This record gives sequence, structure tokens and C-alpha cells, in this order.
Amino acid sequence: MIALRGRDFRRLWLAGLISDTGDWMLLVALPVLVYQLTGSALGTSMAFLIELIPAVVISPLAGRLADRCDRRLLLVAVSLGQAAGLLPLLAGARLPVLYGVIAYQAALAGLFDPAKNALLPALVAEDQLVAANSLIGLNQNLGRLVGAAAGGAVLAAGGLPVIVIADAATFLLSATLIRGVHLPRNAAPARGTPARRPGGRAFARRPVWVALVVTAILAVGQGLFTVLFVVFVARNLHGDAAENGLLRAVQAIGAIIGGLALARATRVRPGPLTGLACLVFAAGAAVTWNLPHLTTAEPVYVALFIGFGVPSVAMDSGLISSLQHATADGERGGVFAAFGAAFALGQAAGIVAAGILGDRLGAVPLLNVQALCYLVGGVAALAGLAGGGQEAPPGLVNGVESPPMRPAGPEGARERAELAVTARRCAAQRLGRDLAGSPEEVAGHLLAIQAQDPRGARLAIRARSAGLSAADVDAALTGRRSMIVTWLNRGTLYLVRSEDYWWLHPLTTPQLRTGNARRLAQEGAPLPGRARPGV
Repeated sequence: MIALRGRDFRRLWLAGLISDTGDWMLLVALPVLVYQLTGSALGTSMAFLIELIPAVVISPLAGRLADRCDRRLLLVAVSLGQAAGLLPLLAGARLPVLYGVIAYQAALAGLFDPAKNALLPALVAEDQLVAANSLIGLNQNLGRLVGAAAGGAVLAAGGLPVIVIADAATFLLSATLIRGVHLPRNAAPARGTPARRPGGRAFARRPVWVALVVTAILAVGQGLFTVLFVVFVARNLHGDAAENGLLRAVQAIGAIIGGLALARATRVRPGPLTGLACLVFAAGAAVTWNLPHLTTAEPVYVALFIGFGVPSVAMDSGLISSLQHATADGERGGVFAAFGAAFALGQAAGIVAAGILGDRLGAVPLLNVQALCYLVGGVAALAGLAGGGQEAPPGLVNGVESPPMRPAGPEGARERAELAVTARRCAAQRLGRDLAGSPEEVAGHLLAIQAQDPRGARLAIRARSAGLSAADVDAALTGRRSMIVTWLNRGTLYLVRSEDYWWLHPLTTPQLRTGNARRLAQEGAPLPGRARPGV
């Protein structure tokens, strides 16, 4: 879990874990209260639909704010707003109040998620994005496992005010943790600086629009599942509410296992990860929905639903990482706002279809459609996200714009190839435009920077991330002590990340000693340990 070694990502991760736990306490309580007040499945389904609408309506504003504002301060403000938005529930659980709180919290979540996903690449190295996103997904499932159980128990004891106060406290604590995140100066867009508009360029890139299409397809399947799962358990498994809750809860166990495994992985390609996870999920779903013909034994379905959790967290991490890889810093807010809107629209379509067709066709045929959605999504992800060179946006390699295309013909082809190689070399060296990143991220990407001249070392870091100053590099060296200057395989000083020194030093020291001994022998000087005192 290398990503958790970074102080700033660790604070963001912990803030998410705390707030997700509180959220799940409330998410369990509100639909139950709505059902108690309405006495109908239609009234309860309205609560789910109301939760989806704000993500679509607010997505243009969410993208604009995430690309133009200081994302850290935006996350803090949204967390404080979420805490304040719970207070009306203390006056009583009336239906208009419940619907209003659900809509308000969903709208603020629609602001929070794009900013968080756009901010994440500034906190971790590029090759750690999948691991970092899996840790964020791990939060949601740990919160689900703990918060859902606590929410049900507290609500059963008549404690909605206790749930409200606890959830509000988690938002306040989350805001405090996020406020302490330190970012490089370029991670916060300057006031008055227009953000890069993603409308014409980002959404035209194949990895971006494929990821959004895949998201919408999977969301339709999720919407079908949201409505029909209860029916499947009751009619096909002949289970009660306890079995329903058990099967929903144990899926978090598999997601935790999958999240921990991905958090330890490095250099995982998010496109193939997404596609394969979708196909595994589709196969498991097809087996599960048709298995009651053979058995309805509860332990069998507990095992299957634990298994569902592993590919589900892999799908989410892969899709988010694919979008982060395929976009530049000033585009991510708008793209992730569209990501949230695509998921909400797809899920709403699935919920409506399940409500209209569920009684006519039955749960199993429609749940098989859910499995088909994941199959189609997996094939689309493998075709559109896993192809050679498609992880980086065409014309943009790690933020570096490719040079203009040259005329056709042998000479033009040769020139285009040379320019493409040059662009990729610049990208590999992070010598591009609009590159966000901390000093630690740049040093980790380059591994080691010659630092015989301290001014040159600072400049080498600053040239590879727009907006950094010499003070930012000094803060990493003397403040956070996350980077050091040391000798490695030559008699030359290098600047490296502190976490890399511990494996680089033993790896390079033997060569350094051998080279020193050879040089001493060539100069006729005594070898170390044989010199006379004072010589």
C-alpha cells in the first residue's frame, strides 16, 4: 500500500473512511423511514430516484467548480454543507423533510465526487492511481460494513437523532482532515484563470467516451439489481428480510478483499482491469440468478455474494483510473461530473425498467439482463480501453501535446514518427505543459535527479510540474523530509524520494565501493583500511 505512505493522500483516505461510515448509517435509515411513512414500494423507489436526479442536474456546475476552484477548499466547504444539511431531520422525520434531505445530500455528493477524483492524481504517483482508487473504494465498503450495521441497530432503538448527530460529526471531522492536505501550488487553479474546456477535446478521446458509455451500461444493470434483488430473495430464494440484509452486507467483504489486493498492486493497466472485472462479474451474476433451479441453500449465496465484491471494486477503480489517465488536470472536473451523470442516468433507467417490467416478466429474466449489461460493458472496455496506446489520450501524453501532423508520404511518415518519439520522450521525462504534481511525485517518476548543484536540482523538479516554486521543493526536503540528497552508484549527489532511498542504497552501494577501490588502485593509493595513520 505505497499510496498510503503519502501524508496528504492518507488524510484524504481517512476522511473518506470516516464520512462513508456515517453516510451508511443514514443510508440505511432513510429508505426505511420513507417506507414506514408511505407504506408502499413506489414511495420507497421515489427516494432512490430523488437521490439520482441531482447528480444529473448539477453535473455542469460540478465540473466547472472542480476545474476552476481550489479543490481542497471545495471539498471542505461541501463537507461542512453536508453536516448542516442533516439538521432538519432533528425536527422530525416527515416525508417532505426526508425527500428534501435526500435530494440535498445527493446534490452535494455530486459536487464532492468530481472534485475528489480530479484532485487524486495530484496526491499520488501516476502508477499508483489504480491502487489509490481501490483504497477509496475500500473506504466505501468498510463504511458500508460498519455503518450499515450500526445504522440499523440505532434506528431499531428509535435513535434517528443519534444517527443524524453521528453523521454530522463525521462530516466535520472529514472537513478538518481535508483542510490539512498540502498541495503543490499548481493543484489549485488560479482565480480568474479559465479552466481548460473538456467539451470539444476530452470527450472526443476514445478512452473518455468509451469509459462513460461503459459506466452508463453498467449503471443500467445496477438499477435493475437495486429494485429486483429484494424480489429475487423473497420469491426465488424464499428468504426473509434477515437473509436480504445478510446477502447485501457480505458483498462488502469481497470488496474489502479485492480493494486490499489492488492496493498492493503496482502498474496495473486500468483498461484491461475494467474489462476483465466486468466479464467475471457477468459470469457470476448469470450463475447466481439461475441457480435457484438447483439449490436455494443460504451458504451458497453468501459465498457468491462475497465473490461479487471483488470484481465490483476492480470495475470502479479501473473506470476512474482510466479517466484520470486519459485527461489533463484542467479537464478532470468536467469529465468526472459527466461520469457521475452517466451513472445516475443509467441507474435511473434500470430502476424505471425494473419497476415497469418486474411484475410482468419476473425478477430472473430482468436480472439476466443485468448480467448481459456487464458482459456488454466488459467487451466494450476491453475493446476501447485496453488497446495499444489507448490509455493516454490521442494528442496528449501525460499532458504533452503532440506536434502537428505532417503531410502524407514517406518523408512525412518519417517526420511524424520522429516527432511522435520526441513527444513520448518528453512525456517520459515529464517535460510537458499543464502537468500537475508534487515534488515527491516528480521525483518518484524520474527515480533520481542529479543534485550536485542544489539550484539545478530544484529547477529539474520545477520544470516538470507547472506552478512549483523552489520553496515547494525545499518544503519536501526540509519540512516534510519526503526527499533527500544522497550518493548512489557514482560519486555524484542525487535527489531521491526518502521511501526509495532504502532500496536504492543497498542496490547501488556495492558498485560504488568496487568503483572506488578500482580508482584507488589505478592511482597507486592504499586501499581503504590499509592506509597509514595520518595519510
